[in-house]
Amino acid sequence: MYIDIKPCAALRGTVRVPGDKSISHRAAIFGAIAKGVTRIANINDGLDVSRTLTCLTKLGVDLSFDGRKVYINGKGYFDLAKPTDALDAGNSGTTMRLLAGILAAQDFTTTITGDDSLQRRPMQRIIEPLRRMGADITSNDGGFPPLRIRGGELDGIDYVMPIASAQVKSCLLLAGLGAWGTTTIHEPAPSRDHSERLLRTMGALLSKQGNTISIRAGELRGIDLQVPGDLSSAAFLVAAALLMPDGEINLPQVGINPTRSGFLEVVEKMGARLRLFETCDVGGEPVASIRAESSRLTATEISGSLIPRLIDEIPILAVLATQAQGQTTIRDAAELRVKESDRLHLLAVNLRNMGAAVEETADGLLINGPVSLRGADITTAGDHRLVMAFAIAGLVAQGATRIQDAESVAVSYPGFFDALRSLGVDCGE
Repeated sequence: MYIDIKPCAALRGTVRVPGDKSISHRAAIFGAIAKGVTRIANINDGLDVSRTLTCLTKLGVDLSFDGRKVYINGKGYFDLAKPTDALDAGNSGTTMRLLAGILAAQDFTTTITGDDSLQRRPMQRIIEPLRRMGADITSNDGGFPPLRIRGGELDGIDYVMPIASAQVKSCLLLAGLGAWGTTTIHEPAPSRDHSERLLRTMGALLSKQGNTISIRAGELRGIDLQVPGDLSSAAFLVAAALLMPDGEINLPQVGINPTRSGFLEVVEKMGARLRLFETCDVGGEPVASIRAESSRLTATEISGSLIPRLIDEIPILAVLATQAQGQTTIRDAAELRVKESDRLHLLAVNLRNMGAAVEETADGLLINGPVSLRGADITTAGDHRLVMAFAIAGLVAQGATRIQDAESVAVSYPGFFDALRSLGVDCGE
């Protein structure tokens, strides 16, 4: 499926973005291994979270639905059922990595696989520490899925992570919940901390000091949880408002967790007119409504400890950089080469096709602006974040922009194009 985006000069309105995808995955998985019922309101309705829920049902977990609310009857950590066939994580690295941590401690053997894209994503970063804990895991050469996990007794370890990764950290915390002794994880830089916040809320024996997190075996309890809006989805609409000559978009009740809010910090540094209001705490997560308005942007540098805090927003930041005054430098982002696509390469290729001045480096991009973009045919390799980023680029391009694999937005934000239409964008299919 492709979609045509036509240029736009004005965007005004209010959009409620989907529930946070990262929190939705974790709430469902943690609820499945808790005792009692976990009620999750505003759960993300994308395909990735749907894969997690399907995998949980194959593990014997009883789920029921009421719109975007899910009721999960927790089975407890060691009472999951052996699935009758392989678990399919689809496109979701979060599903595969988090479930692997739990499956490593079960008394049965499980295979977990995914689509072609996921089977090209590296899993050695969880395989190696899980093996150190005593897990029996086999994979394709190079540590690629499918993973065959023969569960058994695990021992806690003291592990220094080579790169900051919330998915790897969460995998090991979940394995530590079922291991003997204490599991301690040292991060080189802070990554998103949704797992730590939610595990503590659900009763885990977890402590944190700086970038060191420790967990001991213990029982989780079911809770009621309201999932805040997804900042990674909101970022695309914030960017749209900033780029428009006449733009003002309001986004109610979006999660602004400080380990996720690097995007907001960077665009404010670039000169964005942003206002956060109606701030509150929801289920242990800071939440605010966001208002974004037309802005003149200046270039900046995005690197170092900022990268784990905005890794999913780099595609839309690259688009913003094409309209900012000066050279924007993105460094230390080699992780983007092993996401759903090689995002650095496809960003560079497609932005150049639109007339942008972009240099691709080993771990980032150099982008000079402002430049006048032109409509082009955009190749996304089915990567949902690239589809959304180039849809926003198309709003400020001359002529129509045709985006391939547009249906992939269903991975995280199924209603993305409907949201743009509600703001006045001409999205022809």
